[in-house]
Amino acid sequence: QVQLVESGGGLVQPGRSLTLSCTASGIIGRVLLMGWYRRAPGKERELVADVGDHGSPSYADSVKGRFTISRDNVKDTVYLQMNTLKPEDTAVYYCNAQVLRGRLDVYWGQGTQVTVDS
Repeated sequence: QVQLVESGGGLVQPGRSLTLSCTASGIIGRVLLMGWYRRAPGKERELVADVGDHGSPSYADSVKGRFTISRDNVKDTVYLQMNTLKPEDTAVYYCNAQVLRGRLDVYWGQGTQVTVDS
């Protein structure tokens, strides 16, 4: 059974940093993409950042220059380093993994709350 377990969320003041991590277990196949999405109150879920298994990251415009995604392929773990956090970054952050094993399967973590507030 595939599981994505996230950690690192919490309450932080504006301008500070936070790092999220997500470790996948039970995966059989090639993990093409690992990434982070978020859903803010009253808004649709949006892609924050993702990274391929060869390390080619992409970012939402709203986080470029502030967030950095990285990945450890051996550990099937993805990290999101979030710097210079803003109140509008407040959301539930979800880990995502896209796995290729004959077909493409998509898996989600349970979500971790990030609140940016003074």
